[in-house]
Amino acid sequence: MRHQKKFNHLGRKSAHRKAMLSNMAASLIIHKRIHTTVAKAKALRIFVEPLITKSKEDTTHSRRTVFSYLQSKEAVTELFREISKKIMDRPGGYTRILKTGNRFGDNAEMCLIELVDYNEAMLSVKDDGKGKATRRKRSGAKKKEGEGSEVKEAAKTVVEAKPKTVPEKAVEPVAEKEPEVLAEEGEEKTEA
Repeated sequence: MRHQKKFNHLGRKSAHRKAMLSNMAASLIIHKRIHTTVAKAKALRIFVEPLITKSKEDTTHSRRTVFSYLQSKEAVTELFREISKKIMDRPGGYTRILKTGNRFGDNAEMCLIELVDYNEAMLSVKDDGKGKATRRKRSGAKKKEGEGSEVKEAAKTVVEAKPKTVPEKAVEPVAEKEPEVLAEEGEEKTEA
């Protein structure tokens, strides 16, 4: 029985799947981003993030453990020399999946999976903008009796002093017309 087993088998036997994920992880570490399907990217994220976490501690044991998964000396060297320095203060979430649309042949969902600390475009946007300032409404505390009364009185005098320029007949509410008149107007519009 496979109760509570959520790992995606990707339609492959275990040896094929392990070899494929190992190759994809090595490519991701060396090239910093790869183009693949969303299902493979999600499986790769589960595979590679514990290895990146293990690279924070540069010991012989952790290097051998990572090498047993990756089977690539170049990838292990790159991981422990370059990547581990950049991700040292990051508590997790080392990869990002960006969906790019569907593949023409079989309509599979495609994406880019990349290491978060190596996307210069997103890092520059993040550093430049400090975020949008939010407007906050003052609520809770009520004003004192005398506070703001001068402003209210000034607003009333401005409204009273403003002359009416629109004749009263031009602004006629629709609700005051009788239903028969409204029906006749509707018939005239349809005939015209």
